[in-house]
Amino acid sequence: SRPSAPLSLDFTSGPLHHIYMNMILSPHNVTLTKAIEDHLISRINKLDHLNHYATNVRVVLEHDKTKAPERQFACSMRVSLPGPDLFAVDRERDLYAAIDLVAKKVEQQLRKRHNKYKARKHKVAARTKRTRQTAGM
Repeated sequence: SRPSAPLSLDFTSGPLHHIYMNMILSPHNVTLTKAIEDHLISRINKLDHLNHYATNVRVVLEHDKTKAPERQFACSMRVSLPGPDLFAVDRERDLYAAIDLVAKKVEQQLRKRHNKYKARKHKVAARTKRTRQTAGM
């Protein structure tokens, strides 16, 4: 069969108008169904709640029959943000499990980045609070 071209979805209009990012979906040896697409969109919507600055999400879905059965389906996700991009890959027996675990890995990276940003932003306030606590104010 012919390899399918990457699918590009634009989330700037329609029922998901609050999301301002493009999603590029590239299936390799995977038949892309509406259920898989809906599952991916729901997982990416959850990521958008953590960081609204994502501009592009590129997802590559692969099926490799030469791998061990528990590692046949691969999902990789690259999220473009200001600063370094976030990237995660996972291989599983089930495509939906691979999608869920990749989204979880990217979510952890987003949370870590957010916490670093908050710590850096509030460093002065935290230092002032500590000095007041040690002075007994």
